[in-house]
Formats: sequence, structure tokens, C-alpha cells
Amino acid sequence: MSKLETNTIDTVSGTSTLQVGSTNTTTITLGASGDTINIPSGATIANSGTATGFGGTNTPAFCARVSSAITLNDATTTDVTYQTEIFDVGSCYNTSNGVFTVPSGEGGKYFIYTSTYFLDAEGNVSDMLLYMHSTVGGSASQDLIARAESTSNGTTFTQRNLVYSIVIPLSAGDAVKIQAYADTNDGSTSIITAGQKDSIFGAYKIIE
Repeated sequence: MSKLETNTIDTVSGTSTLQVGSTNTTTITLGASGDTINIPSGATIANSGTATGFGGTNTPAFCARVSSAITLNDATTTDVTYQTEIFDVGSCYNTSNGVFTVPSGEGGKYFIYTSTYFLDAEGNVSDMLLYMHSTVGGSASQDLIARAESTSNGTTFTQRNLVYSIVIPLSAGDAVKIQAYADTNDGSTSIITAGQKDSIFGAYKIIE
């Protein structure tokens, strides 16, 4: 095997296309492990074949569901623990407390979503609220993200599915969980329903 050492490879005068490899070539390796290959500003990489190994994956990522109904006492904010993971790439979700935590070295923009189903069998609910509780940079906050309330004539209801999604920047160690609140006219309890598709909570890192 021969070795070519040079600083610049250019085309001959009158030619604008440089070809590396020919009919006998099956693999071309550019650089070695740890090297940086620079593409100058204004340059274009045109692909007319198949490109593999580029980009990245939307991870860490998780999705969890409520597998055992959660009781909501009247007019009380309750942490929603989605007890069963559908998937968890990066071990970023805790099924014991319902908290998603950004792993070390994985700061970035995250798409966070939930679909949470409220039910009061007696149909006496006048207000259902869903909160996102986040701890970002050591500071905790609670934001109202979805709400279903009775009509102006005071009509109550039995069930509602509250849905929400958002993209937010998070750093390693930042944490997010979902909270629920239900207000009934008779002081009765409500539930967050269980099922494969009833109530879910998930997040994934966005490729940048």
C-alpha cells in the first residue's frame, strides 16, 4: 500500500470536477478517529446515493402510561405517576415518582407531551386542571397547561381528556413532572384512568 502526502489536491486547468476512487474502489476513508473534517462556509454536499450514519437519534426519550388508576381527592393538586414505561432510552424517567430528569451531558431542546384522562363516575366535576411542574436550573415552577371547566350555566361533566405538548430548553439535572387537579360540587373523588392509551406522559430530545 502506498501513501500520498500533500497539502492540496486540485483539478487540472479547465476541469471543475475532482473524483476520488474509480471502478476498483469500494470504500473511501476520510481522516481517522478524532479528526475534524471541515466543510467551508458556502460549500454544498450533494448526495445522489445512500447516506448512512449521519444526524443522530432523538434520545434520551421515554413514554410512560398510567397502568393503575390514580385517585384525585377533591380540590387537591396531585402528582401523576405514570407507572409503566412503554419505552425509556437513557433511563431518564422514574416510575416511582413520575419525574423525567435530563441525564448528564444531555442538555438541549426537548419535546414534552401528555394526554391525561380524567373521570368522575358521578358526573359532578366542575373544573379539571393539568399542570407541568418543572425544576430548571434549581428553580421550581408550576404552570397550568390544560383545563376543562363547567359552562357558564354551571353544568358539570363526567370525563375529559386533557392534552398538551411543548418544546423547552433543558439542562442536565432539570426535571419535569405532571400534576392534576379536579374540583367536584359534592366533594367526591375523581380518577386518572388507566389503560394502554388513556393517560401517557413522554419526552424526547430534539436533534440539532
